[in-house]
Amino acid sequence: MLSRRRTRPAPRPDAADPWPFVGMVGMATTFFLYAASAPFTPWWVQALMLVWWALCLLVASAWFTLHPRWVPWVAVVSALSWFAVVVPGGIWLGWE
Repeated sequence: MLSRRRTRPAPRPDAADPWPFVGMVGMATTFFLYAASAPFTPWWVQALMLVWWALCLLVASAWFTLHPRWVPWVAVVSALSWFAVVVPGGIWLGWE
């Protein structure tokens, strides 16, 4: 009697990898964090943060096909950067 092992089917060569799409959704989410912080950050901090977000978006766009599994990490870095700027600024510098 032959035993049959269950194996995963081979991925199709034209199958799309979901990770770059997950990363771009994350980038859209972090944009709302950056944009919503305008009322309680100084204008120059807001401008620098939006430039940083645009650079992260540029990197995520470039890595969309080159390194698709790295794109979500760009969104994570973008979110952590926002927290690293806004939370200490609000606590120690008194941004309101």
